[in-house]
Amino acid sequence: MDEELKCPVCGSLFKDPILLPCSHSVCLACARNIIVQTPEGDAPPHSRASGNSDYDYLDMDKMSMYSETDSGYGSYTPCLKSPNGVRVFPPAQVGGVHRHCSITCPLCHRSVSLDERGLRGFPRNRLLEAIVSRYQQRGATSAAKCQLCDRNPVDAAVMCEQCDVYYCAPCQQRCHPSRGPLAKHRLLPPSRAGNAAAAGVGGGAQQQQPPATARKPATCANHEAENFSMYCVNCKTPVCLKCLEDGKHAKHDVKPLAVMWKQHKCQLSQALNGVSDKAKDAKEFLVQLKNMLQQIQENGVEFEACLVAQCDSLIEALTRQKAKLLTKVTKEKEYKLKVVRDQITHCTMKLRQTTGMMEYCLEVIKENDPSGFLQISDALIKRVTSSQDQWVKGALEPKVGPEFDLTLNTDSLLQTILQLDFTQSKVESVPLVPVAPLLQLEKCCTRNNSATLAWRVTAPSSNAIEGYVLELDDGNGGQYREVYVGKETVCTVDGLHFNSSYNARVKAYNSIGVGPYSKTVVLRTSDVAWFTFDPTSAHRDIVLSNENQTVTCNSYDDRVVLGTAAFSKGIHYWEVSIDRYDNHPDPAFGVARINTMKDMMLGKDDKAWAMYVDNNRSWFMHNNSHTNRAEGGITKGSTVGVLLDLTKHTVTFFINKEQHGPTAFENLDGVFMPAVSLNRNVQVTLLTGLEVPKNIKQ
Repeated sequence: MDEELKCPVCGSLFKDPILLPCSHSVCLACARNIIVQTPEGDAPPHSRASGNSDYDYLDMDKMSMYSETDSGYGSYTPCLKSPNGVRVFPPAQVGGVHRHCSITCPLCHRSVSLDERGLRGFPRNRLLEAIVSRYQQRGATSAAKCQLCDRNPVDAAVMCEQCDVYYCAPCQQRCHPSRGPLAKHRLLPPSRAGNAAAAGVGGGAQQQQPPATARKPATCANHEAENFSMYCVNCKTPVCLKCLEDGKHAKHDVKPLAVMWKQHKCQLSQALNGVSDKAKDAKEFLVQLKNMLQQIQENGVEFEACLVAQCDSLIEALTRQKAKLLTKVTKEKEYKLKVVRDQITHCTMKLRQTTGMMEYCLEVIKENDPSGFLQISDALIKRVTSSQDQWVKGALEPKVGPEFDLTLNTDSLLQTILQLDFTQSKVESVPLVPVAPLLQLEKCCTRNNSATLAWRVTAPSSNAIEGYVLELDDGNGGQYREVYVGKETVCTVDGLHFNSSYNARVKAYNSIGVGPYSKTVVLRTSDVAWFTFDPTSAHRDIVLSNENQTVTCNSYDDRVVLGTAAFSKGIHYWEVSIDRYDNHPDPAFGVARINTMKDMMLGKDDKAWAMYVDNNRSWFMHNNSHTNRAEGGITKGSTVGVLLDLTKHTVTFFINKEQHGPTAFENLDGVFMPAVSLNRNVQVTLLTGLEVPKNIKQ
């Protein structure tokens, strides 16, 4: 508590402290020393000192900026000649305080101008005076208590001059032993320590302070004969009855002084409970740190010896494990040899029996006596059938293979040995993040516009791995993006661009953090698209067959079905062959968004671009707008081709390998899916993976 009771200017215990508007206190004599004069007429507005003034911190900031920047006065700079590094100005001019003077708080550096009353306009901090008086008396008479006893602290036996902590005898033996680094600390009897402390903090007090019960009630600074009886909540200051009569606090929230006193005491007590717990924890932590110094010295010697012993034991354990592994290999080899030999013996015996029976049956078949043959044929047939049943599936397959399944994975162990360093000793205090996973190239592959990646962990982590993050770029060497976050070590990414090369990488994470990335692998998607019709997004009247490559409909109305592929980049071409065409319907072929309407002809809404065609002519349609009628239709056996060129953002149609009409649609951008609409009079089959036609007419 010493620092709370010392003046920030002189560094001694407060003497006649006054309370500045910023709630900091200084000695009255020190306040006279730090008064500075401001230029005539330049006093900041609303900054007069007053015991019950309405003090605004925004105005304080403005005053501080003015007095320290514009006027050149009141600047506090570090100085070694003052206990707390605050420069002390010479006293103000003799003959009273100048009318335009200001004082700057040495702690928060906020300035305030003085009114005609000077320093008398600041209230005395009578509470602080009483606490200083009690502190001085207690320092001279009270016995120091142990600061580490949990309950009912006993009288201290010693006080450490370096730690500034009082110890009873048991606590001193447990927490501050006289050995190791603590042996150099100076332990003093409590009486000598208390006298020294009292002399250090109470040297400036010349006369005995009156007890708290003898203090006179505080009086108002504006009305010296009036005692404080009320508290202004807005101004946050005690006021007297005359202050209320003057009208300055007329519209303010004013409450009885005793009520607010009890309320603020309760709030302060509640806040102190939390701080008290933290302070107790801090003291225990400080003792723990000091004890740790000795433990580090002792543990260092032990660790050196353990390190040598651990390395020797690792070598010995590896030798023993090698012998065990060789024994396992020998046992596995003997087991496999025994199984194969037994299978050879069993199969040879069965083969001998079967061969003998076969030779006998052949001789029986050679006989020309029907009656004699029929006498034994039923029995022979049963024997042959029974013999055939003995050669069940698996009877002619080896029970074991020549390969040994005892794969010895030394990668993680070798990696651990290579990483064996003194960082191992920091596992408890500095846990490690996972190492970079290894992408398994033999398991990584692409199919169509999907990529499958697999990876594994190369070395165990001190903390369990919680998951992995898989990232792919945009197929053009651009920014990476997360495509999977989870615990699995295999992931398939769909919806990639065709004819593109993707860079992939993966990293692991645990409760400590995220580990480094793996090495990058490059995966290339298919040059052309292979896809089928999608049963999940098709209208319920759609009927699919031939592994979802052939489609027809149950309804006389047009229904839409989409393909399983989605395109946003590249050039793509597919065809639809007409398997059945009755009563001259007009099916539609083209591309659409995934959310296009499925219960009407393709192209009726704004999410589809199509060509609908009958047996004589065709039209292009988008958003129910029909354009570019062209002669020539379809029959059974015809093919309709769709060319989606997303490099030029166009769609072109073909009938029987020939371009049908001009380029149908332009300025297409986004994601598109192959689409067909038809009714029950039509059946078509999808043909994919085709080469792009040449010589396109615009």
